[in-house]
Amino acid sequence: MQSLKYGGYHNDMNALRGKIPFFYLLLPVVAGILTASQVHAFSCFFWIGLAGIGAMLLAIVFSSFNPYPFRWLFGAGTMLFLFFIATVSCRLWEEHTEFSFPPEQTTYMGYVSDIPQEKPKSMACNIAVSVPVRKNVVLYLQKNAEARSLSPGEEIVFSCTMQPFRNLGNPDDFDYVRYMQINGFSGSSYIPETHWKKTGRQKQGIAVLAQHIRLDILGFYRSLELSPDAYAFISALTLGYKALLTDDLQEAFRVSGTAHVLAVSGLHVGIIYVIFNLFFSFLGTSGRKYRMRQWAVIAMLWLYVFVTGLPMPVVRAGVMLTIYCVGKICRRKGFNYNTLAATAFLMLIVHPSGLFDVGFQMSFASVFAILFFQPKLNALFPVENRFKRSVRNLATISLAAQLGIFPLVLYYFGTFPTYFFLANLVIVPLTTLITYAVFPLIPLFFCLQWHIPFFDRLFTVCTRIVQALIDGTLQSVYWVESLPLSQLSGVHISFVQVFCLYVFIL
Repeated sequence: MQSLKYGGYHNDMNALRGKIPFFYLLLPVVAGILTASQVHAFSCFFWIGLAGIGAMLLAIVFSSFNPYPFRWLFGAGTMLFLFFIATVSCRLWEEHTEFSFPPEQTTYMGYVSDIPQEKPKSMACNIAVSVPVRKNVVLYLQKNAEARSLSPGEEIVFSCTMQPFRNLGNPDDFDYVRYMQINGFSGSSYIPETHWKKTGRQKQGIAVLAQHIRLDILGFYRSLELSPDAYAFISALTLGYKALLTDDLQEAFRVSGTAHVLAVSGLHVGIIYVIFNLFFSFLGTSGRKYRMRQWAVIAMLWLYVFVTGLPMPVVRAGVMLTIYCVGKICRRKGFNYNTLAATAFLMLIVHPSGLFDVGFQMSFASVFAILFFQPKLNALFPVENRFKRSVRNLATISLAAQLGIFPLVLYYFGTFPTYFFLANLVIVPLTTLITYAVFPLIPLFFCLQWHIPFFDRLFTVCTRIVQALIDGTLQSVYWVESLPLSQLSGVHISFVQVFCLYVFIL
């Protein structure tokens, strides 16, 4: 009997392994990134890559005689080669972000890659430098009318002595240098108004177009005459634009355990997917038009990903939904864990430093936890009524996601929101409704130019609904923050304790 049980378990594990091939491909990539971040002797990685290629070639040659005994050799070679590819990718990223500017004042040329942010005495601009080096830097331009008028894509020439990023000095403080390197920046400088000028040339491309769309939508939100907090909130919720958020507003969301809604995440991208899928539903559900529908949805999804500024959680959701859409085109149903692993694999090959990004880690941890825990939690609370089932699903998704990120929150922030479960039951449905309500406002806004009374009244009604939903959301967040013991703080744990917590949770 025991052998039968063991045999059944063994068969189940073999079946599971067959469904998650990308998990095994992901392991050497993660190992390569971790190794390359600590060991900088690239020559040894070259020999590992050469050994991997040799093993794969030998396996191919020997398999022509008897393929079965040499399957492991091809697999081992693939693992070694992927390990090598990850180290190469990591090294290239380090070269791109390392501080390698001349020590003296130098003239540079580059274009504005993001929406400039107004500071008390300067305009902070992300610049993609093209001459004499190809680096991303942050410039603080002396504030004047010319600096305020800068927009994404405009090329400028400037002269400065570039400075490396610096931390404040306290080991427990936020590692700003590491953060900027992960995000692809190499240095910064303050530029007086006499040391820079526009060249009159404009950069073209999808990234620049997306930032101009973002600017236009921000202008539309401004026209709604919302309160400052409401304007900042809806800009962060739908566009990932956080420059307008006040410290008090961010603290309220953080303490209430709902800070994730201020960062465009998989939830928002999923809503956008539903909206675009419905919009293109006229193309049908079969045949060539159905494939066109899926490709159109993919194109609009990635336009939205670029509009939000390519944050890690949004890219993760975009890649997963792209894989899902391609699966629908090919009439194949993917396995969720394998899709998650494939997404991490692709993202880390392109952006290896993302492994150390807190947003990347929390995004994947929360999605894995939802896939793993939600079915189990749903089984504990079976519900027949459709409405009650929706409420239960919302509750179990929220609880599962918090289980996934709980150890990471303690490790990175040393705090934990006490009422996160209560807050998310209220805030997540409200923000979902806001997202669904905002997007129809944009085409309605353009319809106002036709001066048709029906559109005028409809736009007014929709605007009031959005304003009411935003006010309700903000009031709920501030109320949760005001509750006694709303946050447990000072709970710092080590990496070993994080590992033990995950073992205990799983």
